Amino acid sequence: MDSSIPLGRHVDYPTTYDASLLFPIARSQGREEIGIRGEPSFIGFDRWHAYELSWLDARGKPHVATATICVPASTPNLVESKSLKLYLNSFNSTVFESYHEVRDRIARDLSAAAGGDVTVNFGLPPVDRRRPAVLLDTLETDITCYGPPNAKLLAIDATRGAVEETLTSELLKSNCPVTGQPDWARVTIAYRGAALDHPSVLRYLVSFRDHCEFHEQCVERIYTDLSALARPDMLSVEARYTRRGGLDINPWRATPGTPAPPAARDERQ
Repeated sequence: MDSSIPLGRHVDYPTTYDASLLFPIARSQGREEIGIRGEPSFIGFDRWHAYELSWLDARGKPHVATATICVPASTPNLVESKSLKLYLNSFNSTVFESYHEVRDRIARDLSAAAGGDVTVNFGLPPVDRRRPAVLLDTLETDITCYGPPNAKLLAIDATRGAVEETLTSELLKSNCPVTGQPDWARVTIAYRGAALDHPSVLRYLVSFRDHCEFHEQCVERIYTDLSALARPDMLSVEARYTRRGGLDINPWRATPGTPAPPAARDERQ
């Protein structure tokens, strides 16, 4: 991993607005590791929730806000999370004339870093307490693999034929590729096609437990492995990661034409 990434080392607290704090990372680096070269076959986005945003108005009075940021998966770069935290912190002692100026500045800077159009809106989506899915975590099964992720654990359930169903698990855990700190998420898999063997999917998801990889890359790996095994007509993979440093990341990847999941937060976010 590039030692110039600010994650995992001491960085001075920014005292003035500074767009150069944003650290883009080429998506192609992680994609090549899972065999994706050129344009990927999936669509998607990375939806960020920012809980700690503040700035000064023209009279020096602080304002606070939350924000929802959406970065298309088609952008050539993802934005490293601690660099985004530092960047947002650089607004704390900087004067802006209006909410609109703050929103437009963040959108402009993130679009430049990601290499595509990033949208920014104040506010957060509601917490989603519905569970219209099969919860894999209640399955009784032996698990012995905790990393690296092992696609060979996945299997088709030939007894069920073709299905359309949604699976979910709160047991997805991976680690930061620089610091080794844990990242936790609920993952939801919706698909239409050959039936997946449920215990095998749970064992596969748990095999990320000691794996070091960015959130976005984990979701793309899950999507790619499931797609290669089952070749479904439709596949959607969304992970809602818990908050770290005032930010949470929610990557979504799906087959083209799949409706995007509604904006929502998990109970743990």
